[in-house]
Amino acid sequence: MLDRFGGGAVIKPPKPADDQPEADQSTVAQAVTAQAAVDAEVAANAQVTTGAQAAADAEVADANTGAEDLLETTSVFTYDGDRSSQDHVSGMPQMRDLVLGDDDPRDAALAERVQTEDVAWRGRIFDVDRLQVKMPDGRMAVRDVVRHPGAVAIVALTADGKICLVRQYRTALGRVTVEIPAGKLAPGEDPLDCASRELMEETGLRAEQIAFLTTIATSCGFADELIHIYLATGLTQGTSSPDADEFINVDLVPLTELVDAVLDGRIEDAKTVVGALICDAVAHRLEA
Repeated sequence: MLDRFGGGAVIKPPKPADDQPEADQSTVAQAVTAQAAVDAEVAANAQVTTGAQAAADAEVADANTGAEDLLETTSVFTYDGDRSSQDHVSGMPQMRDLVLGDDDPRDAALAERVQTEDVAWRGRIFDVDRLQVKMPDGRMAVRDVVRHPGAVAIVALTADGKICLVRQYRTALGRVTVEIPAGKLAPGEDPLDCASRELMEETGLRAEQIAFLTTIATSCGFADELIHIYLATGLTQGTSSPDADEFINVDLVPLTELVDAVLDGRIEDAKTVVGALICDAVAHRLEA
């Protein structure tokens, strides 16, 4: 461009940044857009990472809770008494003749005193009570006790040495068991009358003679159930009449086979084990 006064060329100063060529502005815009995309991706990745970490933390928390629940459940089934303040020892073994419970003067010092008793659960056959007791050293403890009306069991022995067994499905064990006939006492019922009734109901057998053998506490650590065991002889066959929810098959097997099965560990039912062994012991004493 010529200067109108001197005719020389005029050199214009450089344009400010706002006036940069359109191509340069486009490059800058692309760079800004790219940086924004990178920032957005970083933020998204951070969000994903945070979410994944939160999920991982939640999973760990769930695992810890599950482990705690498992330990708590396990402790219920493996509880072996409170040892947090155990500070005493058992009495030293005594070489002596047999002395029954509560007949030894030392037994008084073992007694627990019931302070309160409440029904924790009421069932169709038994209840569960929760007791607060004072122990011999004065500390308090909780005892859960099954309250049961009691029962009878019958060793029914034929003239030719066969013993009567009932086969019955036991839901608690999930299988059929082989047992001597038995049943629970009705309120106020005499155990001898109950033995005669249960034998007839479950097997159809009627006995001319019924003799008392023994009484067992089925699980005295937490239940007050007592089973009175009788020997029934002079048997005649009648018609059975089991309860509506009882389905039973009846066997007559040699007493010696039952005793062998007991000694081999193939009979688990406690009343049947005791009934068979006491019957066998009585038979051997009579032979002596």
